[in-house]
Amino acid sequence: MLKPIFIFSLPRSGSTLLQRVLASDSQISSVAEPWVLLPFVYALKERGVYAEYSHHWANVALNDFIQELPNGRQDYLSAVRSAILELYQKAANNKDARYFLDKTPRYTLITDEIIDTFPEGKFIFLWRNPLAIIASIVETWGGGQWDLSMCKIDLYDGFVSLIDGFQAHSSVSLAVRYEDFLQSPEKEIARIAEYLGLEVDSDVLNNFSQTGFSGKLGDQTGIINYKKVDTIPLEKWKTVINNPLRKMWCKRYLNWVGEERLKIMGYDLNELLGELDSTGMTLINMFLDIVRIFNPKSKPELPGKH
Repeated sequence: MLKPIFIFSLPRSGSTLLQRVLASDSQISSVAEPWVLLPFVYALKERGVYAEYSHHWANVALNDFIQELPNGRQDYLSAVRSAILELYQKAANNKDARYFLDKTPRYTLITDEIIDTFPEGKFIFLWRNPLAIIASIVETWGGGQWDLSMCKIDLYDGFVSLIDGFQAHSSVSLAVRYEDFLQSPEKEIARIAEYLGLEVDSDVLNNFSQTGFSGKLGDQTGIINYKKVDTIPLEKWKTVINNPLRKMWCKRYLNWVGEERLKIMGYDLNELLGELDSTGMTLINMFLDIVRIFNPKSKPELPGKH
């Protein structure tokens, strides 16, 4: 039976690139983004789901049912584990692979449950400069316009869950910074290979451009634009977060994230604030940004209210 690998990261953190590189090795199989564990785990949660059949009563009924199981919740998660591993096995494009890699960004919301459910799994926490994440969301999904509404759950709840999950399970997990991966890909691949107990050929860094996934989700922009691992993306955020309103929002977001959380990720708050202050300034998009940033009905409010 295949063992699972999970990449935990916020969206726009470079997870598709890492997934493609790892899946280029014959020992690791993967698909675009399964999302398959979310409904099973959220069935246990009182909130966070809307369903025509009434999630509230389904949750009440499921908890009643779980109480009848010999080992309660653990029996439920054990059954989920068996079902998911069987599905991974069937989905694997290489039947001789040792691992199946599941890369689903919203798994940040259920890191604890996933790690508890798959004790034999491998868990890679992928960090990226929050300023670069925000800029990439704006560029990729907002078309250059300031629109973070679709990722509010990721930037706040997902972010907190990701940090808490890593702290709780750091002894069985591996942390990788996106910036380190771009600057020293051979070194980072060697670290990952050692963690997985594999001999990963460094040729994956050249062959990953031929690896793709047929699903509708995943970073199609990165697949099209980046055919090799290089450092070009590292400075791109500075061309996006470049007017007074965007800088103000990002400064408040960094302060909300806080020094301790950033330190866990391998970043320094003062350094990031300094970089933010030193970026170029323009008035481009100012009017549209005013409308979007200060429209509470459709856009995420300024940080500091969470």
